[in-house]
Amino acid sequence: GGIEVLAAGGIATGRQMAACMAMGAAGAWAGSVWLTTVEAETTPTVKRKMLAASSRNTVRSRSRTGKPTRQLQSAWTDAWSAKDAPEPLPMPLQMVLSRPAMAKIDKLAERGHEGAQALATYYVGQAVGLMNSEQSARSVVYDFMRDYADAVERLNNAL
Repeated sequence: GGIEVLAAGGIATGRQMAACMAMGAAGAWAGSVWLTTVEAETTPTVKRKMLAASSRNTVRSRSRTGKPTRQLQSAWTDAWSAKDAPEPLPMPLQMVLSRPAMAKIDKLAERGHEGAQALATYYVGQAVGLMNSEQSARSVVYDFMRDYADAVERLNNAL
């Protein structure tokens, strides 16, 4: 056979997965959708910010790693993108700089520090706008399965 293609990027529902597979993908990689699950490593502050966000609340920034990553817009990303901000260091040096700061920000944000809550950010794609409630990973899987099956059935009925 040929080379299998796995679709990735912006996939947060079974319907989106079905669309990718209808276009020939062998499967789909979902990333952001797991960040607001009960089991996720993201802090409660970041989860709340993600659940309130739309796709427009993400930015590509080098502020955490030195390489462009999509993340939740925050006072942190805004400060690093300001005209007078220093250039981020190349990867992995920017991570050496940012990781301890982000750990402190997360810790203070969870203690209710408003400045830290404004700075808090995490890696997330534009699918964040589809993430509206914290649920278990199990529920996400079941929702994916149901959405996928419904979409495939609609597609088959249309053909």
